[in-house]
Amino acid sequence: MSIQNLAEPDQAVGTDRMAPVTVGVGPLSFEDVVAVARHGASVEISSESLEQIRRSRGIIEALADDVVPHYGVSTGFGALATRHIPLDLRAQLQRSLVRSHAAGSGPEVEREVVRATMLLRLSTLATGRTGVREQTAQAYAALLNAGITPVVHEYGSLGCSGDLAPLAHCALAAMGEGTVRTADGELADAADALAAAGITPVELREKEGLALINGTDGMLGQLVLAITDLRQLLTTADITAAMSVEGLLGTDDVFAADLQALRPHPGQAASAENLRKVLADSLIRESHRDPEACTRVQDAYSLRCAPQVAGGARDTVDHAALVAGRELASAIDNPVVTLDGRVESNGNFHGAPVAYVLDFLAIVAADVASMAERRTDRFLDVARSHGLNAFLADDPGVDSGHMIAQYTQAAIVSEMKRLAAPASVDSIPSSAMQEDHVSMGWSGARKLRRAVDGLTRVLAVELLTAARGIDLRAPLEPSPATGALIAELRKSAAGPATDRFLAPDIEAAVQLVASGRAVSAVESVTGPLN
Repeated sequence: MSIQNLAEPDQAVGTDRMAPVTVGVGPLSFEDVVAVARHGASVEISSESLEQIRRSRGIIEALADDVVPHYGVSTGFGALATRHIPLDLRAQLQRSLVRSHAAGSGPEVEREVVRATMLLRLSTLATGRTGVREQTAQAYAALLNAGITPVVHEYGSLGCSGDLAPLAHCALAAMGEGTVRTADGELADAADALAAAGITPVELREKEGLALINGTDGMLGQLVLAITDLRQLLTTADITAAMSVEGLLGTDDVFAADLQALRPHPGQAASAENLRKVLADSLIRESHRDPEACTRVQDAYSLRCAPQVAGGARDTVDHAALVAGRELASAIDNPVVTLDGRVESNGNFHGAPVAYVLDFLAIVAADVASMAERRTDRFLDVARSHGLNAFLADDPGVDSGHMIAQYTQAAIVSEMKRLAAPASVDSIPSSAMQEDHVSMGWSGARKLRRAVDGLTRVLAVELLTAARGIDLRAPLEPSPATGALIAELRKSAAGPATDRFLAPDIEAAVQLVASGRAVSAVESVTGPLN
């Protein structure tokens, strides 16, 4: 599956469309990360942060002349930490660290992920706990503001000692080396891009190379972006579930607030409320409300239990957001300069807390998608669709309707189930057994991006199919909320007719979901949804 950003973000960087994001000693918000990573907002470092950076740099420079070895200041790294490095080789030490660690391979990582990674590394630098110089932190801000994006590759991070390879590629660009993409997306040598933007490459000093690569920023940035997307997608899942209930002549009685309160999970209550709002005033629903006319006792689980599944997913996202918030408030480096001026080694770079929730979110995304696919399939089966044509075809046998659209859904769901296998239970020792347990959090983040993309597409097919099924219920009219969404869909995807090239219709629905326009169309009737 593609892991492009389907929401069509602004590509221009450093424009006046968004207020600058201030990077200070405190944590960035989710909104800050999305603004810089996805929409090109500029950044500025607070005066308080600059003061803290200068103070901790003074501590590092005092240690540089100490005859006692200090890790990262006057020693090698990892399994080579026992070697004391003389003063005249320390600049080379830092350069060599970054160059050797910029060893990624594979496809390029998305621009928004690299920008999020750089922003979050800058956020840690801005805490004053890393010991870098002011000009090094300012170089990262300058790269972000100029829209210069280092080329980072898919493979290279084990999620321990930080996202080493991805962060090293970013640091390499700040040194004026390696390959970058300019603000207009063109590949360029970093030295040329920096010169064109008027940015002076950084000449790294003691500890700075280590401080630029020792963080969980890549996996955290992807977690923040995924949570942002999943929150919108789960609202969309409630909408498409409501459309399926409506189009399949299901009942909304099971979504009553008092029934949901018997099992007081907050996500379940929120999802059920959304379903009630979307289904309100549906004439299709009213057409079979009389128990004497409707002989069905219960709907299938994929309809009846929609709030329980999507609600559980919502609660999982909220837990992941709690973990992400804690990580945003962290200063991840090794060693760190403590508030009382000590320089201490630590294990905070281990990505386990982030890795676990990245895996957890891939699981719930797969399950929500799996239920949506089951609802879609019910529309296509004459034994379960309650009066609709086979496969919603105009002339079944001559036409195939949405038969293969469901195949597409099924293929995506099958892949999402594979992506739900956790990365965080794996560990491959590295660095001559010094780093003998790793989190694989970066791998979990990459899986989750694919899962989010997959869920977007699965919900889009359900939306398209449910809309077709509802249209075929005419002259019965859907709820006003459903009607508003179908009207928005019909601007780019025509209604029921003989078979036509279906991929463009699916892509139109994908963009409707990914952009948030599907939710907006419904909210124009219902007001804000959960």
